[in-house]
Amino acid sequence: MKNLKLNSLLQIAVGVPLRRYFHYLPPEVKGWENLQPGMRVRVPFGQRELIGIFTGFTSQSDIEASKLKSIISVIDDKPLISKDILELCFWASDYYHYPIGEVLAHSFPLLLRQGKPLAIYQDHCWCLTETGYNVDFVTLKRAPRQIELLSYFKKHPQGLSAKQLRLQGISNAIIKLASRKEWIARRASKSELMQEKMNQPLTLNIAQQTAVSAIQAASNIFQVFLLNGVTGSGKTEVYLQAIANVLQDQKQVLVLVPEIGLTPQTIQRFRERFAVSVMALHSHLSERERLNAWGRAHSGEVRILIGTRSAVFSPLPHLGLIIVDEEHDLSFKQQDNFRYHARDLAIMRAYFKKIPIVLGSATPALETLHKAQQGKFIHLQLPERAGAAQLPQFSVLDIRNKRLEEGLSQPILEEIQQHLQRGEQVMLFLNRRGFSPILLCHACGWMAVCKRCDKRMTYHKQKQRLHCHHCDSQAALFVQCENCGEKELHPIGLGTERLEYALRKNFPHYSIARLDRDSTQRKGSIETLLQEIQSGKHQILIGTQMLAKGHHFPNVTLVTIIDADSGFFSSDFRALERMGQLLLQVAGRAGRVEKKGKVIIQTHHPDHPLLHQLFHESYQQFATTLLRERVATALPPYSFFALFRAEAHEVRHAMHFLEEVKKLFCPDSKALQWLGPIPAPMPKRAGRHRVQLVIQATQRPTLQNFLKKLLPDIEKMGSKQRVRWSLDVDPMEMF
Repeated sequence: MKNLKLNSLLQIAVGVPLRRYFHYLPPEVKGWENLQPGMRVRVPFGQRELIGIFTGFTSQSDIEASKLKSIISVIDDKPLISKDILELCFWASDYYHYPIGEVLAHSFPLLLRQGKPLAIYQDHCWCLTETGYNVDFVTLKRAPRQIELLSYFKKHPQGLSAKQLRLQGISNAIIKLASRKEWIARRASKSELMQEKMNQPLTLNIAQQTAVSAIQAASNIFQVFLLNGVTGSGKTEVYLQAIANVLQDQKQVLVLVPEIGLTPQTIQRFRERFAVSVMALHSHLSERERLNAWGRAHSGEVRILIGTRSAVFSPLPHLGLIIVDEEHDLSFKQQDNFRYHARDLAIMRAYFKKIPIVLGSATPALETLHKAQQGKFIHLQLPERAGAAQLPQFSVLDIRNKRLEEGLSQPILEEIQQHLQRGEQVMLFLNRRGFSPILLCHACGWMAVCKRCDKRMTYHKQKQRLHCHHCDSQAALFVQCENCGEKELHPIGLGTERLEYALRKNFPHYSIARLDRDSTQRKGSIETLLQEIQSGKHQILIGTQMLAKGHHFPNVTLVTIIDADSGFFSSDFRALERMGQLLLQVAGRAGRVEKKGKVIIQTHHPDHPLLHQLFHESYQQFATTLLRERVATALPPYSFFALFRAEAHEVRHAMHFLEEVKKLFCPDSKALQWLGPIPAPMPKRAGRHRVQLVIQATQRPTLQNFLKKLLPDIEKMGSKQRVRWSLDVDPMEMF
């Protein structure tokens, strides 16, 4: 075996946009004989040195042996990427037709991609000492910040991390002062802070217990469960009790959530239940924090890892259960570069690992429901809200011919006032940020348009800026019309910022919290806002879909959907599905405990049959109607798509490239169909013209086999040099 290795070439995956492996000779230095798949190596690549992943030995290469170079060095003494992650990456590269080197690079943190060592640093936390506990606040009358510090520590006797203190606005100077006075002391914690007293499991209803028992019975086999429960039905408690069984077997758990905003809430609830290491992995962490969380998962120290979509690649050597919460959410689909779907990769990871996976949602994706109907997934249903909570009362408000004040009807304002007077919280949902989506000249009708996208720019009043939400271009506010020179420019339409302005005017004595991408840009701002909402600091909540996903606000009794019509009319065949999911998820924030909840939907189309079905029948019936339409039109999940996109500074180059792609193969019309090439629904973005070509197949293998034959020919085309092109398998947005 040793001689075989010595006479073999090294197969290396390098993080470059080329769909192939690279072959190298062994280095002249000793030690390389212990190479194992998943270990990093440093290799010469043209004029550069790059980090690659060793994937195995081979005896053949398309390059002459005399021209092959040797690897420079072996970085790791044991595999950085485990066997199951390698297997997952190989599958993903093959299915999504993406370069294996870039797929593998996507599976670990940036610092490791740069060749840095896998080093884990020790967490520390500050704890209140006996001296600090006995400080007389009377002696600190002139030191309010010191009183605030000690009061905060008394509320958290288990200790506080430096990050938690920063989020409370407590400065390092105050911490150092308290340390010098020996009021607080620093101690190391094994990972994140452990709760000294764990919360006890809740009593399950029959449906919840049935779900937990089914998941536990599949502890050592691959099985996909769809946990389909109405909002507030206790899906999280099912997760927790299923996880308890996995932890008893000394295994690890991976929990995927769609939004970073859900991570703090989920982590807190899991830490309150389990005396094990619970950590987060998402894009808002610093590179050092990401490396540390990744390393602790790799070592097996982290028992529960909670993360967004990229966490599906996290190294968990003792993985025993995967949970994908809000599995329907579009955030699980990567929309650029490596266009994978984290839910589907999570299913494949469970398959390779031979463990169960739970897909949870109150509004499952139609693809997921279809597989449950086919018997491929086990369908677990939670039809009732947990405990004493009841489903909210739904009311459709016809706003045709009604006077609206910044999008708010008089009945809505009166309803808000009633709930606020009872000391309850109200939530208003509008999936459009900024002050207004249009800045219009009243004299000639000119509108402020992004010159790089040919799309209207959104007016942000607070910053006095115009912002394109498609390419992120920004411009100073116009003082006069670019077309006619008049100064009568008016903001048209409604965004969350304008809604906040209107509510402050109508309810000046109540605190308002706005949750959207603009108000949560600073690190830690999401966590702070959510804590303030939970504590009751804010009575009126405004937000986009960021506010709608999975949050538990016990005191919210009124939810108002300001504009329910935007999803009814769209060129995207998935628009109705997403509209229904979003509206029900928003509505689910109302009345989640003993207090009765109410949901009011403002609409210009109160008689729309799907709106009636959604709120007066059930999501299941709504989804069944949409699935019938998909069958009739041969759309997913009853067919399979691949989408070629091409972008260029001149539209003719993009169109010519996709025309050449189309000519490469003339498929059997019964097996494959083409649409295009045609301009994308957004024909220009960030200065580039966009064209697309859709391929549709009735069978997944037919589509995959066709793409495998097609891509090598595309790589040889000279016209690809003039465009930026991509392939999206199972696209979720057709733009």
